[in-house]
Amino acid sequence: MNKKVKPVVRVLRVVMPIVALVCAITLPPWAGVGAWLAPLPDTVQQQLDNAVDDGLDGIIVYVDRAGQPPRSYAAGWKDFAHRVPADPHALFKIASISKLYIAAATAKLVSQHVLSLDDTVAQRLPELAAHIANADRITLRMLLQHRSGIPNFVDAKGFDWGNQQGDHHDPLKLVLDQPADFAPDAKREYSNTNYLLIGAILDRVLGYPHQRYIEQQILQPLGLTHTYTSMHQVNLDELASGHHYHVDADMKALDFETPGGSMIATAQDVGVFLRALNDGTLLGKDAQAIYASTYDFGHKGWLPGYQSIARYDKDIDTVVVEFASNTGGDVELLVNVVYGRVVRIVRAQSGASGQPAD
Repeated sequence: MNKKVKPVVRVLRVVMPIVALVCAITLPPWAGVGAWLAPLPDTVQQQLDNAVDDGLDGIIVYVDRAGQPPRSYAAGWKDFAHRVPADPHALFKIASISKLYIAAATAKLVSQHVLSLDDTVAQRLPELAAHIANADRITLRMLLQHRSGIPNFVDAKGFDWGNQQGDHHDPLKLVLDQPADFAPDAKREYSNTNYLLIGAILDRVLGYPHQRYIEQQILQPLGLTHTYTSMHQVNLDELASGHHYHVDADMKALDFETPGGSMIATAQDVGVFLRALNDGTLLGKDAQAIYASTYDFGHKGWLPGYQSIARYDKDIDTVVVEFASNTGGDVELLVNVVYGRVVRIVRAQSGASGQPAD
């Protein structure tokens, strides 16, 4: 483990659960409430400047509105401690937005008949059949849709956000031989374990890391030269800093290599990917239909110090991507409020009415 990260680990183990509980019980999310109540500014840049005034260290927004050149915005700091100004083209940990790329890769492989949505965990990962409840009934479709009932490893006893997550086998061990949360396909309940297992299935059928498939079949065709499947591929100086409430250390060096949460990208690259995913130019007709039947066309991401939202609003034909460099405390609500307000500003500029889509 990086020596600089060790103090962070010790602090996070003690502070994060306590802070979350205390904030939830005693502290109203004043920054988020204040931002929600404030008059809507005329421009996206004004909204981002206000968000920094309300407590965010740094924020980046990318807007791709049909018929107009895409715009990138930033406010605050790329590196708060060293007073490096926010850079709209900085790299950022996109966390669970990574799941969209894995779902897209899976849809392509299913359309090519390399996989079937009815394949079970037991069939594709037989070594886990005796260690995952209902492995013979849980299908690839259920994993994609978070309908497997497999416990979420981040909620398991022993999981620690302050630890480096460099080996995906380690978090998987936390849920092996554990009872299911519910029967397969009984309901939808988000679990990071689902996409960890999808990553393992893709590795097995491809015969090489699924990250390479994503790079070759998704990133390269779209010209996404500032998207990476692992933090080990990037220069940390190009990565925006991230901070968690009541933790002084920068979260930048804290690695998270688990499939479905490991990717790093610029807001523009995420926006280009999201546009292509939604309009069908990425996957083609057959794979697009498969994808549409299995997973979402937008996502949020969260890792200590990093929050992200990437969505497409069909009624205004607009992609909006937001990166924020803080987690914990009342900024959790603030980030979501700011995203909604940015969409409202874009909607007003486009002459549309009503509320932004979820």
